[in-house]
Amino acid sequence: MTITTPNSRNRLPLVVLGNAFMRIASGASGVLVGLYLAELANRGYGINVALVGTLGAISFGAELIVSVPMGIASDAVAPRALMTGGALLGAMATQLFGMSSQISIFFLSRTVEGVGAAAVTPSLLSHLTDVTDGNHSLRARVMSYFELSLLAGLALGGLAGAQLWHFLSARAFGVVAAIYVLSSCLLLLGAVGSRGHGSAQAISGFYTALKEPSLQRLAPVWLCVNTIVGLWLGPTLPFLLTHRGGGKQFLDGIFSNQPERIGWLLLGYSLIFGIGVTGWSIVLPRMTEHRALRIALAAMVGVCLGLFLLNHSEAESPAVRWAIGALTTLCIMVESGFTPAALSLLAGAIGAHAGRGAAMGIYSVLLSIGAIVGSLFAAVLGQKFAVDGLIYSTFAMAIVAMFFVRWLKLTNSEERLNVETTV
Repeated sequence: MTITTPNSRNRLPLVVLGNAFMRIASGASGVLVGLYLAELANRGYGINVALVGTLGAISFGAELIVSVPMGIASDAVAPRALMTGGALLGAMATQLFGMSSQISIFFLSRTVEGVGAAAVTPSLLSHLTDVTDGNHSLRARVMSYFELSLLAGLALGGLAGAQLWHFLSARAFGVVAAIYVLSSCLLLLGAVGSRGHGSAQAISGFYTALKEPSLQRLAPVWLCVNTIVGLWLGPTLPFLLTHRGGGKQFLDGIFSNQPERIGWLLLGYSLIFGIGVTGWSIVLPRMTEHRALRIALAAMVGVCLGLFLLNHSEAESPAVRWAIGALTTLCIMVESGFTPAALSLLAGAIGAHAGRGAAMGIYSVLLSIGAIVGSLFAAVLGQKFAVDGLIYSTFAMAIVAMFFVRWLKLTNSEERLNVETTV
């Protein structure tokens, strides 16, 4: 049963806002984890980049294992229950992390947080797919707003996490847990009326989703891009920027004396990215998703080049650094179109029926696999090459993704040609 009533669409802002608060809490938690572990390392505990990256991979690993079952569950039952329950699990996990300095507790906390994320993402996306069924323009805008809510988490979450750490130290974990609880309340109110399709249809819908050609062809691109997500949005980057590295790279340990500045950096990045997504919310309904994907990935290569030049600008003047930063900023705005374009393409292919939750669960699996690989790349290459290691990996993944997007476009062109020939 689909959800296309005006009341459901009127409640969309509550769902998006609830997701935004959950992402704010998640972003703050990630920053707190990095800062907390960096402080432990600076105090002589046995914490290093490899452990930090591995903890990031643990969270994504738990999400990987649970995403498909949660996606199927969101087809069988109302997505509303899974959304709110997942946010509450995030609250529990965040509170747990700040209560100990034992590595076993760290691993347990990140596992629970990954399970919570797996419960929220597929159910929320399946709900959005249902509500926007039959309205391409609304769907493109909603997926753009969904991406903006992720950016709100990165921007405000990073800033909030850094500032809370500055004033409250480890007590900041409790405040972030409260934000998770607020998110669960908004999701509970916003998803009123969501319905499932029953267990039998959910299972059959899962197999239908597995056979969906668009999902199969998009999978390699998702893996590459989500590897980049794991590289940069885990706790490794805050650790690299705030530990006392003593290397020759400009960005390595740049905030070691003022770790709270990491929040302002994430805020600035997210504002730039958000401006780009806002622009894409206007452009995307007037452009094919395939073209948007190609443009965004080309800009991602430009971002890698800009970051590399900035990271090796220790001998350059501030004016040169500002010039490099300005060009990199433009590329970041352009690359921001990837996720809303890909989500719009996926939602359009699946539609609002049994299997949409399973498809979004598969999407979350691909996100988790890519993020795990990215976190492990960050652990290994970050240990060896510091910030340069993240840049090298990002460049490689962007090039591979560009190849698969070209293949995706060629395949669809061939299908259209076959249809025209048949007619």
